[in-house]
Amino acid sequence: MNLARASIEPEEIVNYLKQQQQFQEVYQKILYQKVITKAAQERNITITPEEIQAEADRQRREKRLEKAADTLAWLEEQMITPDDWEAGICDRLLWQKLAESLFGQEVEKYFAQNRINFEQVSLYQFTVADAKVAQELFYQIEEREISFYEAANLYDLDENRRNQCGFVGSIDRWELKPDIATAVFSGQIGEVIGPLQTQEGHHLLMVKEFLPAELTPKRYDEILEGMFKEWLDSEVNYMIYS
Repeated sequence: MNLARASIEPEEIVNYLKQQQQFQEVYQKILYQKVITKAAQERNITITPEEIQAEADRQRREKRLEKAADTLAWLEEQMITPDDWEAGICDRLLWQKLAESLFGQEVEKYFAQNRINFEQVSLYQFTVADAKVAQELFYQIEEREISFYEAANLYDLDENRRNQCGFVGSIDRWELKPDIATAVFSGQIGEVIGPLQTQEGHHLLMVKEFLPAELTPKRYDEILEGMFKEWLDSEVNYMIYS
């Protein structure tokens, strides 16, 4: 479908974003980009044509755009020009360079100071609404009348987790509610923990594996992004209210 042939006025786009309650998000991203551009200029941070080309090539490989004609067809589908695409790449690379310039030296320090929050656990969990049911299931699992996985598959209030027999996956300590985090990281592998009550219901949990905190490249990027986002919010607020 060639949407580019349909005529839409800029005002219609703005009105649609407002009606769908998406205008603030887009508006904020534009302010972010203004802050980034200004800060990069002040620090003489630039993006070279070679860097743009390397990122464009990476995106082509990722999208399997092997020929120039494939790339042009994809750009037409996105309703953007090659110049638009390159400008977007430049903005994203500028974001990355500025973030690294401002906070790259702080990531390891932040990780070390907050290491405990980055400990991970591979976890099983299920939640039921009734406290008595939760306690009865705890006893049944302890007595091996039913397995934890069977109980999760039968009783968990969360349908997606129920289909996974209670498997949550690997999560960070900070993602858990404080009381649950304390109980989980004080427990033993394979031990049934709970029932613990929250607003969601009564939880039973079981640890599959404890994973020590590690500053992986992915974790580095997450911390860097969080620090940069906090700085951006502060700069935007200053721009608005000063």
